[in-house]
Amino acid sequence: MASKLFDMKGKVAVVTGSSRGIGKAIAIELARAGAKVVVSSRKADACEAVAQIIRGEGGEAMVVPCNISSRDDCQALIHQTLSTYSRLDALVCNAAVNPYFGPIIDVPDAAFDKIMASNIKSNLWLCQLAKPTMEAQGGGSILIISSIGGLRGSALLGAYCISKAADMQLARNLAVEWGPANIRTNCIAPGLIRTDFARALWENPDIEREILRNCPAGRIGEPEDIAGAALFLVSDAGRYTNGQTLAVDGGVTIAGG
Repeated sequence: MASKLFDMKGKVAVVTGSSRGIGKAIAIELARAGAKVVVSSRKADACEAVAQIIRGEGGEAMVVPCNISSRDDCQALIHQTLSTYSRLDALVCNAAVNPYFGPIIDVPDAAFDKIMASNIKSNLWLCQLAKPTMEAQGGGSILIISSIGGLRGSALLGAYCISKAADMQLARNLAVEWGPANIRTNCIAPGLIRTDFARALWENPDIEREILRNCPAGRIGEPEDIAGAALFLVSDAGRYTNGQTLAVDGGVTIAGG
């Protein structure tokens, strides 16, 4: 007998940054659970490739290109979703940027501002835009993809880590404010995942060796490892989980070292 807790039939999910990596894996997994998925990133053709995978498996997907740094694009993303499906049950804020890799003392103002705007402010915009519909329909779930960098200091990713810590606090605040409307907000904090976004880390033998040395799971994560946790948090399986950050990192953050 199939569990109903993870069943997303009749639900609509928007996933930003879903043309590749973690976002792509989440979009596909939510569709497999029965959700109608809005695939979104800056490039329409890359999104369409993901949508075709979903349709090829018998799911339903729509493409809405969106540059999360543009409030107009964020508004259009939510508007087109509601125009097509008339509801929004799950918002997954996955898209993020990191234009700077190095010590924080040298981070240029332009790079810092871009990180904060794209990784925090755009998530706030999307949450604000989704809230009225979720409240009117009786509830919904928001999931922000953060990072274990938001739980730890870093000598080379400081600005990015600050933004990811702020995402965790955003989730906590929204959980307090919007919980009474049955809108849940949570974060996933991935460890090192084998994606293009993190390629500079896992392709560096010294960094990879150090991470694996401190990872009880003994391996780098795959995008699908995050997708399963995402399904839990946005489905009824996670209906009493609110304002939390779930580290999905193979045990790195509890292993010390």
